[in-house]
Amino acid sequence: MTEADTRAELIEPALARSGWGGEDAKVKREYSLRLGRLEADGKRGERLAADFVLNYKNINLAVVEAKKASLSYGAGVAQAKLYARLLKTRFAYATNGKEIYQIDMLSGEEKLIPEYPSPEELWAASFEENNQIWERLAAVPLNTDGRFAPRYYQENAVNAVMKAIASGRDRVLLTLATGTGKTRIAFQIVWKLTQAKWNRRQFGARAPRVLFLADRNILANQAFNTFGAFGEDALERINPDEIRKNGYKVPTSRNIFFTIFQTFMSGEEPYFGQYDKDFFDLVIIDECHRGGARDESEWRRILEHFSGAAHLGLTATPKRKDNVDTYKYFGKPVYEYKLVDAINDGYLTPFRVREIRDNFGVYTYDPRDCVEGEIDKERVYKEPDFNRNIELREREEARVRAFMSEINQNDKTIVFCATQNHAALVRDLINQVKTVTRDPDYCVRVTAEDGKIGDKYLSDFQNTDKTIPTILTTSQKLSTGVDAVQVKNIVLLRPVNSMIEFKQIIGRGTRLSEDKAHFTVYDFVGASKNFRDPEWDGEVEYVGKSPRGTRKNTGDETGKDGDDEPKEPREMIKIKLGRGREAEILRAQTSFYDKETGKVVSASEFVEKLVGRLPEFFASESELRKIWSRPDTRKTLLIKFEKIGYGSKEIEQIKQMLRAEDCDVFDVLEFLAEYQSNMPTRAQRASANRERIARSFGDRQWAFIEFVLSQYVKNGVGELSDERISELVKLKYGTLADATNEIGEIGAIREVFCGFQKYLYSNLN
Repeated sequence: MTEADTRAELIEPALARSGWGGEDAKVKREYSLRLGRLEADGKRGERLAADFVLNYKNINLAVVEAKKASLSYGAGVAQAKLYARLLKTRFAYATNGKEIYQIDMLSGEEKLIPEYPSPEELWAASFEENNQIWERLAAVPLNTDGRFAPRYYQENAVNAVMKAIASGRDRVLLTLATGTGKTRIAFQIVWKLTQAKWNRRQFGARAPRVLFLADRNILANQAFNTFGAFGEDALERINPDEIRKNGYKVPTSRNIFFTIFQTFMSGEEPYFGQYDKDFFDLVIIDECHRGGARDESEWRRILEHFSGAAHLGLTATPKRKDNVDTYKYFGKPVYEYKLVDAINDGYLTPFRVREIRDNFGVYTYDPRDCVEGEIDKERVYKEPDFNRNIELREREEARVRAFMSEINQNDKTIVFCATQNHAALVRDLINQVKTVTRDPDYCVRVTAEDGKIGDKYLSDFQNTDKTIPTILTTSQKLSTGVDAVQVKNIVLLRPVNSMIEFKQIIGRGTRLSEDKAHFTVYDFVGASKNFRDPEWDGEVEYVGKSPRGTRKNTGDETGKDGDDEPKEPREMIKIKLGRGREAEILRAQTSFYDKETGKVVSASEFVEKLVGRLPEFFASESELRKIWSRPDTRKTLLIKFEKIGYGSKEIEQIKQMLRAEDCDVFDVLEFLAEYQSNMPTRAQRASANRERIARSFGDRQWAFIEFVLSQYVKNGVGELSDERISELVKLKYGTLADATNEIGEIGAIREVFCGFQKYLYSNLN
């Protein structure tokens, strides 16, 4: 029996006999978990899907991993445990249709059982405490209409919050990496609570009143749009204009309210005080790590006023020294989902790091330079001083030319600058060197100073149907709250000393987009040191500076997203380099993302790790040569490399570091494994074995082989893969019919194509 036969004829009937199947006790088949990590050229790594998920009362209770009847059930135990961990189910089952092996992930008990437990039995075993509120909340299905269909981890997060609320917790925290859909999770939570008519006073009497608090307009607006399925009658976007029109009275007639902290803190008496303390049942605090939980924070007053509500904090930042107040206030997260997991699951985009250095990382006065302003001739000006205290335009020009020469200038790019003035300068320099368009809005600045026109630029940049603007320069404004899926480059032209800010900036590029297998970070300021910091833990998020003192809002939200913009200096020292002095790029180095650890490592560390793992794939030179000499076994080996993070692009970069661009990957592997001390080029390999190959084949066959070798020398080992046979035949002969007339039938052509390769990879000595 095949596995499909085993499922249909043995496993599914056994599940049905135990009561599984139908509306309340669903059997989910091929339940998707991982899409597969994005690899080179847009391909994906291994996809994960559970064979069966047992779902009762809308809650996933167990996974069933199936193997065909001829195998032992034990072959599926490891997978069953993995899937249960991902889905947070207490029970996992491995079966070959004849035997059923049960694993209790909580107690650790494992045993063979004669039949599957019934839905009621499995529910009782999974939730030993009888909680009627939890059961009523669980009974409400998630909203799966269109774009709202949740991923497995989003469903986990929703259920974790439902359990916490059902148990009476007043403060609940969710920690998920930027780009993984925290706002959609919030929507699903409110959806279930609303459908169940949960509230803090009397369950079932009315739908809850919910307040969604953000600290930036763009976040509040995005949340308002995400909750659109509730309908306009249920939603209220609170803003100062509407409050003024209503006689300075806050709205109260809807169920779900969205606003920013700044608006609620406005007015002679803060507007939030107009609401009764028990008005809201749930307060959702977006980006809750941005200072709201601190005892001295002005935002904290809002939370204290609505102390009768349940408080749900959303953050992408794990517990650290600089956000300890958040975790003290909310407690341990009820669910976490890390960046490394999201990338390896295939829900976020991997990244690469390009570190670039120039000869003006510091500046000391030189009498040859022309200086405008009062300069301290004894002072050593360092990276944080540039574009805040001193301006060296030629240095900025060199940096702009460097990254503009490396990127595809048609790719969406965000450039982070020191100040708003610096962002304006960099914008102008980019537009001066661009080569792909004459459009004056190719590169634009988006900062608080740009107001509504900046917001329009940002909206157009985010629009996937528009190519202009292509590059945005900014200071602080775009480090959070910007969902621009097509961003392929992030350029750092200012230091980023806060780990949380650094994570948020990196998060601007992680969104999935068609034709985007990775994004690249161009680092000119040494910010990549954060990747090597122990506190880099796979999460990517930013916390802005907390408000300084009490701030009275003027009643106009326009531009308030830029409150964290650094103040421009009163006087900037401007320097023009003297004769014989110029700014130049000294070194560019590529760093690598280790898919297994979620860390960014140096090029040497990346190569050393590969060298250390080579014995896992071949034990000797003869074994490597045997594997590499056949297209099918060579392909299998390359797939294995790709799974551990060494895909075709990474291997090409290693070749570049070794100055072996013209060498075969086989010879690079031989060199790394210390089987040989040098690396012949592909041309040298082909030439050395030319006569040996020619003697082994007839003239007509040799004519085809000689053509294939020329393509191999020119383009690399990819020309020797099975997938290339058809295209090479067409290039050489025009049609398949002409090729068969010369060489023989298709099978004979493939035999020649594969057969000569063992001679090509013969020892050159």
